Amino acid sequence: MKEYQSLSHTRWDCKYHVVFIPKRRKSRIFGELRKHLGDIFHDLASRKESKIVEGHLMPDHVHLCISIPPKYAVSNVVGYIKGKSAIQIARQFGGRRRNFTGESFWARGYFVSTVGLDEEMVKAYIRNQEAEDERYDQMKIDL
Repeated sequence: MKEYQSLSHTRWDCKYHVVFIPKRRKSRIFGELRKHLGDIFHDLASRKESKIVEGHLMPDHVHLCISIPPKYAVSNVVGYIKGKSAIQIARQFGGRRRNFTGESFWARGYFVSTVGLDEEMVKAYIRNQEAEDERYDQMKIDL
């Protein structure tokens, strides 16, 4: 049976597949930064009463399956996660400690899709995205 979450007058199950990229799609999500990004995303999501159900950091983009309560707009939560994570990245890895907004890390937009009843399929897609990209790249080389 499907497990629903509750607010004071609401039973809900709202999950979204979100993808966003660094500016200019540079391969910036690697090394030391990659180890900390998952923790940063989980912490920021919990501050908005949201939960990252599944996530994967690709070299040049981020996939998240995130559960967001209906009292928050998806754009507000994703904007919050991108904005605050950029500031933390700038402070921890950019070498600047004060008055840095982190405005040069994530690109402006993002992709979002509702998960609905295909949650397991979306989670598997996120989990296997890196292997699928490698397989696709190999197919292009063989042509």
